[in-house]
This record gives sequence, structure tokens and C-alpha cells, in this order.
Amino acid sequence: MKKHFILILFVAIALASCGKKDTFDAAAQAAADDSAIQAYLAAHPSITATKDPSGLYYQIVTQGTGANATMTSSITANYTGTLLNGTVFDKTTTNAFGPFSLGGVIQGWQIGIPLVKAGGRIMLLIPSGLGYGNSAQGAIPANSVLIFTIDVLTVK
Repeated sequence: MKKHFILILFVAIALASCGKKDTFDAAAQAAADDSAIQAYLAAHPSITATKDPSGLYYQIVTQGTGANATMTSSITANYTGTLLNGTVFDKTTTNAFGPFSLGGVIQGWQIGIPLVKAGGRIMLLIPSGLGYGNSAQGAIPANSVLIFTIDVLTVK
């Protein structure tokens, strides 16, 4: 009888733990990201960003004069990536990033880079859903808003 009780208890605990799944609420995270971006922009009034329908905020610093990138273009760029708190998580130093195609980078870049031409500079404020989402990526915590300043060097 005692063996049956332990077995039933074990099965009950196993079934109870299956029902307690943490679910990610993408809409709530998008709202939190948007609020965080708006607070960042309020604290940095020199940034006059435009909100794209995707939720991406961007500021074209320099439009450039070359070609606009497409998903199949070969692109080289210099960039600095930071978190909202100013922590730099990645940047190019002596060598440009690329060549790369937009299909191989995060959605925020796919949406933002085509807004400027070769020779242009753009600042992107990328909500987590257009970045790395709810997964940590190296020095980038899960659900992080990303800020990139990107100099598009070439578009072929």
C-alpha cells in the first residue's frame, strides 16, 4: 500500500508541474519595450526618432548618396551596439562588418538599414522582439532593447 501511495504521489506531482508552464507574453513585452524606448528618448531630447509600424524607432543621422540596401544586397557597415543603460555589447573597431545580406541579421537591421543609402548613418532603437527576443545572446540579456548606430559603408 505504501508503494502505491508513493507512486500516486509522484504521478500527481509530475502532472501538477506540467500545468505550471511559464508563458511568454509577446504583447506585454512589446508594450514594456515601447515604454522603455519612449523613456529613453525623453531622457535624450537630442534624439528625434521616428517610430516605424513594426515598433522600431529610428533616426536618420545622414541619408547617404549611394544605393539603398535590399534583402539580397551585399552590405558592409561599421556599428556600435548598446543597451539602454549605455553598456556597449558589440562594435566594429578596425574592420567593417561584412559583407553581409540583410536576411542574415536581426529584424531590426532588416527594417532599418534600407532606410538609408550607402554612405549613410542611422540610429536604431530596436525592441526586443525585433532583436534577440526573450533569449539571452552573449552579453545581451533576454528581452533587451538594443540601440545601434550604423554607418552603411557599401551596398552592392
